[in-house]
Amino acid sequence: MRDIISESIRYWEPRRIVYNLVLALVVLYVAATHWSSFSALTWHPIAGLICMAAAANVLYCTAYVVDLFVQMSNFQKVWKRYRWVVLAAGTILAVTVFLATRD
Repeated sequence: MRDIISESIRYWEPRRIVYNLVLALVVLYVAATHWSSFSALTWHPIAGLICMAAAANVLYCTAYVVDLFVQMSNFQKVWKRYRWVVLAAGTILAVTVFLATRD
């Protein structure tokens, strides 16, 4: 079990940087293209953005649940080749949720 957990951490934690970078770029793009709405920025939207960032990282951790469960099954080798799909789908979902809730 220790090896599976260590391998999961080795896979997911470096990719958390990519996940957060993609989300940060989306936020910067929205801010740049809607700068007039950001000119009167107060603590309320900033606090909301911080809460969304924290929620996005908590949800990122759900990948561990799936990863550990599948790694303990007979599908471990196939899973290791295709778990990037979970990363891509989660990143797309996070971007979609952000864009849907920004208005």
